[in-house]
Amino acid sequence: MEAMHGDNEVCVETYRDEIGEAVQSWYIPVKSVFDFIMALIIGIITLPVVIVTIVAIKIESKGPVFYHQVRVGLMGKHITVTKLRSMRMDAEENGARWADKNDSRITKVGKLIRKTRIDELPQLWNVLRGDMSLIGPRPERPEFTEEFSHEYPGFEQRLRIKPGLSGYAQVHGGYNIDPGQKAKLDSYYIDNFGITMDSRIFLDTVRTVVTGEGAR
Repeated sequence: MEAMHGDNEVCVETYRDEIGEAVQSWYIPVKSVFDFIMALIIGIITLPVVIVTIVAIKIESKGPVFYHQVRVGLMGKHITVTKLRSMRMDAEENGARWADKNDSRITKVGKLIRKTRIDELPQLWNVLRGDMSLIGPRPERPEFTEEFSHEYPGFEQRLRIKPGLSGYAQVHGGYNIDPGQKAKLDSYYIDNFGITMDSRIFLDTVRTVVTGEGAR
């Protein structure tokens, strides 16, 4: 993992100069305070759910409960995110790839927690640390960010703002869009960045969690 992390840092440099300037707004410090408070509240409320999920994962399959990944955050900075494991232990023995709609690597418990987004809850810690926001473009893995930045010009522009636990692309495109479409939706979010936009996405996220739309 450490060697891969080092290689990915080199990859970041190939598109870092294309990112441009970080988004500036009076709303950002306000958003940071709101993120911390809400992440703490949500974390406390959902703790029993996380505990039950941990037990369910251990019962269904052997291996660690948590899954750690390096992602690319604000201005190309690498961050480590933690998710509740929803796939088999050998899910990436042939290399990293996006999850398919009916991915056979996903466990039974995994299907449920991905549908309800429970697997993402450990990332509340990233919000508390300041690595992520509750709302913003979802952070991608370094290898995917490198690939998509070449394949879809402008993809790296989404790094101008702090990544989020949920985002405009997630509630309006779900998992059924390609990286280029995702980048366009994230760009729309950045262009319309503000409290009104975040409030709408927050409410849409609640609806998505309740209905399970866009899960895979």
